[in-house]
Amino acid sequence: MAKLASCVALVSGGLRGIGRAIVDRFVAEGALVVVGDLDADGAGIEHDYAGRVLYQRLDVGSADEWSRCWAAAEARFGPVSILVNNAGTSRTGSIADTSDDDWDRVMTTNLFGTFAGCRLAVRSMAAQGGVIVNIASARGQRPGSSQCAYSASKAAVLNMTEGIALHCGEQGLPIRCNAICPGVVDTPLLRRNLEQRGDGAFAALAARQVIGRLGDPGEIADAALFLASDDARFITGATLNVDGGFRIRDL
Repeated sequence: MAKLASCVALVSGGLRGIGRAIVDRFVAEGALVVVGDLDADGAGIEHDYAGRVLYQRLDVGSADEWSRCWAAAEARFGPVSILVNNAGTSRTGSIADTSDDDWDRVMTTNLFGTFAGCRLAVRSMAAQGGVIVNIASARGQRPGSSQCAYSASKAAVLNMTEGIALHCGEQGLPIRCNAICPGVVDTPLLRRNLEQRGDGAFAALAARQVIGRLGDPGEIADAALFLASDDARFITGATLNVDGGFRIRDL
């Protein structure tokens, strides 16, 4: 039996990379999925799934856009029972050279965007129940000196995930909230960034991983499916590391 049959899911940043892999897996398991994404080229994904996917433009840094996207999801498919906060951004910069603008942009997207989505989900799912899955990062547990804002934002997402789980438990709300910490994942964006570093950059990065390769977006989608399904019905406030050993590496 499909694990997400009759479920309605909203996935932010769902057009490409990890987000797209999550959409693919959820649809395959019976869900109706709303894809919220800043990219204006979203019509193609609706065509790919013929009525099982709805695209909505979503700037996660805007509470008003979250409300509009959620309303469109419910108007099309009914009550949303799964939220995956996947949209995110990063800027390179240490504590010495991160600009105010870069800090604000990363925090608005990664932290406020996750907060706004979770707040809306908790209010909306309070009666019928639901699941929240926050995509954080291994950098939220093991920061990088050149990713000051990104690491801090993802650490805050992990703390907030636990706080949401506690709130829902204390209030008797049938809502589970968990987080996934991906490691270095082979996405089109990563490939483009590595190409700028020259030949051998991809292989060198893969070799640094404990498992000896980069992650596949589908492996993060597998984890999201697990946490969203009844297989994880006794799990809340947890962080699932899907990082090929990134957090424990001695590098």
